[in-house]
Amino acid sequence: MGGKVLIVDDVATNRIVMKVKLSAAGYVPMVAATAADCLALARSENPDLILLDFVLPDLRGTEVVTRLRANLATRSIPIIMFSASHAPEARLAAFHSGADDFLLKPLDDQTLLARIRSLLRAREAVAGLDHGVGTLPGYQLAEAQADFALPGAIALVVAKPETALHLRRSLTTKSAQQVAVMTPDEALAIGQQPGPIPDVFVIEADLAIQGGGLRLMSDLRSRSATRNASFAIYCAPDSQVPAAMVFDLGANDLFSPGTPPAEMALRLARLVARKREADHLRASVEDGLRMAVIDPLTGLHNRRYGLARLQAICDRARNSGAMFAVLVADIDRFKQVNDRFGHAAGDSVLAEVAQRLRTNLRAGDLVARIGGEEFLIALPDIALPEARVIAERLCEVMQDQDFDLGNGQRLHVTLSIGLAISEGGATPQQFDTVTEIFDRADRALLHSKATGRNQVTVSRTAA
Repeated sequence: MGGKVLIVDDVATNRIVMKVKLSAAGYVPMVAATAADCLALARSENPDLILLDFVLPDLRGTEVVTRLRANLATRSIPIIMFSASHAPEARLAAFHSGADDFLLKPLDDQTLLARIRSLLRAREAVAGLDHGVGTLPGYQLAEAQADFALPGAIALVVAKPETALHLRRSLTTKSAQQVAVMTPDEALAIGQQPGPIPDVFVIEADLAIQGGGLRLMSDLRSRSATRNASFAIYCAPDSQVPAAMVFDLGANDLFSPGTPPAEMALRLARLVARKREADHLRASVEDGLRMAVIDPLTGLHNRRYGLARLQAICDRARNSGAMFAVLVADIDRFKQVNDRFGHAAGDSVLAEVAQRLRTNLRAGDLVARIGGEEFLIALPDIALPEARVIAERLCEVMQDQDFDLGNGQRLHVTLSIGLAISEGGATPQQFDTVTEIFDRADRALLHSKATGRNQVTVSRTAA
């Protein structure tokens, strides 16, 4: 996995030992002895993870975490704090400041490395999304995202009902999270029926059998409805499941019956916040991808997507020997609409034309806006007679009902269409190319416009 890890400790021996261990594990370690150096390196080097001592000579570690979380450039860096103090107050302070974990000295090498791997996996899962959103214009000037406020949905999956009720009561008294108790079957059924999906699952490690909870976690991670949730494993005192295995199998956190409820609530809130941030990034990328292929005015696919999809339809037809039709449609005298009624009316006409086209085509057909008032339609798996019927119906649905422009104004709109049908040969190489079919449909459209409009012209080759 690798990655840059910033080690912050004021004891030189500790820094050297940890640097050697991380180097041997394939990481690129950097070191800092003070809080000031840590903050400076975090901003300039953008490490993938920070190992931070609780006590530093110039500033407490909790204050360092608070400052890192307040900076847009460093707020998402995973932070593991470590300390020799067993005081519950120290742990609470660490998690309250925004640390992802708190480990006691001396550090267990296997657990530490497994925890690093776990946090880096979670960071890498959204790194590409964050990069994509971060390159959008103005993103670097945006304010930091507001702290998580809405309650999260926590699902408890444990073997004994009394344990579940105890955990639920403890958590609900310390946080505003919505906590629900589930059986393994109920957890696996999530997504099959409408309903909320948990942000975090807390699963007992030895559910039914030793390691049964880890198997359930792996199953939930493989399902589309729950794969983006966060997972915390609850290990009973007699559990034989090693902590390193828990993290390496995909858990985001690990609790025990000795974990104070206030600390567990803080850590779960952190998991919810991380999960919601990843959801936000995924939604931003999905919106960006959708907008890259969708015409914002009509909601149809745009020219870029339309031509690419047409190529895919052509390729499939070439391989299967099936026929397909290409229609190029144009709104008649559209310039007069803009000149007479204004561009707002023109936009209304375009949107209504798009809607009528969409509702009068088959489910697998393609319709895209490829120019100002020009539309591309592709009809897979169809012969000429059926394609002509569809094209003529599209003309009819435009002319049969006037367009409502508002304020009592109505407008008669017609459509001209050029139609071309694919033509194959003895071999796939002799099959018409997309360019040839599109050009034939475009020439047929020009003929429709030149000979009276409001009609369908089939390309001469196909006719």
